[in-house]
Amino acid sequence: MLVMATSDKGGTGRSVTSCNLAYQAALMGKNVCYLDFDFGSPTAGTVFSVETVARGTPHGGLHAYLRGTVDQAERVDVWRLSERQAIRNRPETAGELVLMPGDIDGGEFESTPDIVLRCVDLFLSLESEYDVIFVDLSAGRSHATQIVLEALTMPAFDTVDFRWLVYHRWTKQHIIAAEGLVYGGYGLIKTGTTLGHDEQRLHDSIRFVRTAVVYPDSDSLAGLTAPQVAWLHVCNDELHELAGSLRVGRTRMVGEIPLDPVLQWQEQILTSTDTRKRHIANLETVRAFIALCDQLLNVEEWAAL
Repeated sequence: MLVMATSDKGGTGRSVTSCNLAYQAALMGKNVCYLDFDFGSPTAGTVFSVETVARGTPHGGLHAYLRGTVDQAERVDVWRLSERQAIRNRPETAGELVLMPGDIDGGEFESTPDIVLRCVDLFLSLESEYDVIFVDLSAGRSHATQIVLEALTMPAFDTVDFRWLVYHRWTKQHIIAAEGLVYGGYGLIKTGTTLGHDEQRLHDSIRFVRTAVVYPDSDSLAGLTAPQVAWLHVCNDELHELAGSLRVGRTRMVGEIPLDPVLQWQEQILTSTDTRKRHIANLETVRAFIALCDQLLNVEEWAAL
């Protein structure tokens, strides 16, 4: 299964949520590979606490592979090389968790036929090795997104399960941006259809993920005044109405991640040490990651959305 993670704006929690989904999928026993296609800022290594590739790799990463200067991109064993002991404590039942970083100072680059073919070869090779491949794309209508859209039109992917997760924060600005990224004149569906995608299949492969969601009745907001809580309820109702009208509402949503204090200060993997021993992260956030992972990996549940 190929899972593309994208967003129209930065700061949506796309990378940190996707990294946590990859971690949870590996804990479930899936063999997982994470591709850092955020070519302008390949920093997924930071989330996994692999400091040697915190800003990408100097040894031939995805930039170098796609541009044809190396035959194989570097692979990093997150379980073994993470700086965090909590991550290195790999359960016996866990699957592989591998990061393929971008290159340090690699930057964005435009699509070419050769680059698209190398992307096709990469995806097909990894799809035969791993249960789930997460592709963390640059924000917006990026060159990385164009490359992937072109690659997935190839006949070899007719029988490959691919899915798109579109991340947005629970604000008016982000909801509008997410709608544009998917349904706009240069959005995923129209661009993909122009490139040769089946419109219905592409549409059915896309779901929305809400991040940093604040619930008006949450215990964490107990210190607010009654007028503040009432105002939050009004805002929340307005956002639900807007999301529904723009086809970004609950019927197209695969999951939502609550606002978590740890992830506001440090983008990282949330482990049981953070929730059950140190008590610095909210258990509800980890449960949201697990629920989203379940929805993502379950064919029947995904199709029923």
